[in-house]
Amino acid sequence: MFIRQLKYLVTLATEQHFAKAAELCNVSQPALSSAIRSLETELGLVIVKRGRRFLGFTEEGERVLGWARQTLAALEHMRQDASASQVRLSGTLRFGVIPTTMPIIGLLLGACRAQHAEIHYTVRSLSSDVILRQLDDYEIDIGFTYLDKRVQAGFAVLPLYLERYFLLSPAGAHSRARPRAARWSELGNLPFCLLGTAMQNRQVISAAFRRASVQPTVVLETDSLLALHSNVQHAGLHSILPHSLLSVIDGKERGVRAIPLEPELTREIGLITRSAPAMPPLVAAMWSAVGELDLQQRFDTLLPRAQRGA
Repeated sequence: MFIRQLKYLVTLATEQHFAKAAELCNVSQPALSSAIRSLETELGLVIVKRGRRFLGFTEEGERVLGWARQTLAALEHMRQDASASQVRLSGTLRFGVIPTTMPIIGLLLGACRAQHAEIHYTVRSLSSDVILRQLDDYEIDIGFTYLDKRVQAGFAVLPLYLERYFLLSPAGAHSRARPRAARWSELGNLPFCLLGTAMQNRQVISAAFRRASVQPTVVLETDSLLALHSNVQHAGLHSILPHSLLSVIDGKERGVRAIPLEPELTREIGLITRSAPAMPPLVAAMWSAVGELDLQQRFDTLLPRAQRGA
């Protein structure tokens, strides 16, 4: 069944004439008649009384005509509502964000606010597993998280950038001339502050240390990126963080240094939402606005700059 068949039916009821109805529908009379016959075949009943001219609708046809009118009216209301919403979207968009992307969520919200100032937001710091569960349970609308095969299965995905990791150290921690990069195998003697072991970020970092045959000395574990930065700045500890944080950390002014790590460690980051034939308007607005950002270039240029300024 197609919407056009219902439109033909309603137009025929209005005009009471096959030729006139066909003209208004911009089709030939045989095409209009054929479409209505196809609908009759699909429903298994006779809708239109036929003779040498249009003779009206059967009793069953009148009931079908009523449903056709309701369906077309509902479709028009949907279009009107969508059109009005596109002019001035409003409502609340619920985000679930992994801790390492929480500091940069403002870049995404800022892009959307520039186009839709009346949308409101709730942003919760959640693990990647909880984000998936809450999406499935309709508790949040969008996740800002790691992308992998497990995440991408069954979800709509918008990749945004590859997260690259760097060593954050106190400004005066290295006596030798400013290194261009640090190797994982050289980090065994440094005192670290890292995110907790339950977080994917920490698991990725721990795996990198294992590959380098290094057992790191972890002095402090926390679930706060701000606490990590504070302990590098004031407690003489070191940390390993994603390079996107350099957009909110000015190492030169705050007494910390950012040094690239070798071999490079990366994770793909992006947005995910429930897969559906059509995105809800607020989700679609965020998808469109964020899709125009080039976060990869924005963040990649910061790591060399931090290296030069170290």
